[in-house]
Amino acid sequence: MLGSNEKFVDLGHPRRIWAVAAIHGDRERLMTLHDHLATRFAIRDRLVYLGNYLGNAAFDNHAVLDELLTFRAALLAKPGMETTDIVHLRGPAEEAWQRLLRLQFAPNPSQAVDRYLEHGAEGYLRLYGVSLNETRSITRAGSVAITRWTNQLRVLQRQTLGHEAFVCSLRRAAITAPREEGKRSLFVPAGYDLGRRLDDQADALWFSTMPYTTKPDTEHNALARVIRGFDPMRGGIQTEGLTVTIDGGCGHGGPLVCACFNEDGKILEVITVGGKGAIESSRFEDRMRKAGAPEAHSIPTANQPTLWSAQSWV
Repeated sequence: MLGSNEKFVDLGHPRRIWAVAAIHGDRERLMTLHDHLATRFAIRDRLVYLGNYLGNAAFDNHAVLDELLTFRAALLAKPGMETTDIVHLRGPAEEAWQRLLRLQFAPNPSQAVDRYLEHGAEGYLRLYGVSLNETRSITRAGSVAITRWTNQLRVLQRQTLGHEAFVCSLRRAAITAPREEGKRSLFVPAGYDLGRRLDDQADALWFSTMPYTTKPDTEHNALARVIRGFDPMRGGIQTEGLTVTIDGGCGHGGPLVCACFNEDGKILEVITVGGKGAIESSRFEDRMRKAGAPEAHSIPTANQPTLWSAQSWV
């Protein structure tokens, strides 16, 4: 099931997996989450960012990438930490950006640009100071001019400290090693086609047209849980059944969400970072019990009232 390590990350048998949902350029919430995780992250834990780091309308996208790189370096400075403990996945926005860098090979560059912008490449254009008008006009200039333009984009990325290495480190998905029963927990950016192997997902990881949410009793012969960090339909956080969504709407008015899992995919804890540095964190079972609901339940979205009290840090 697992392909090349150039595409997928084998998480092994971790103690805990901290999964960070789409950030969409919200540096303040990301910094607050990092301050909290710095005191919680321990040896044999894994930290998996699920993609979509930049925001189309954000003004501090550069600072978001700097924060990701700085926090990674800080964690790796702790005794016992390994570089493989921290994983960054390539979300729809990052995949769109990578395809924009190969625009000269698109059959219809104009349509391709519209699609890439729709999926978040605009944040990366803004990051490097490239206007949307310039991007759209280059599609009519011919393949030679487009190649010259995409090469200039690559130079801009390469000249910005740390960005080239960061982009090259992005992976498509992360998965735990199988246990005795043979099932694994899979972490993906935005989608997954349960009818295909991981190696055969292609665009389903980023631009899927297949339904992601499953019925509560749905089972998979190889996967215990599939966790994604971005919902293009903005349906809120869903924790019920085989497929899990932890997108709280960060960058679009909602909180930044980080969920902690064991290697079997069981949710141990959910952290939400709201406005003005407010963090709510408690054990998942405690939240469900206070809400008067079983564990298999949907956590309220950013637009719904919180149904439980939780310890808060401000």
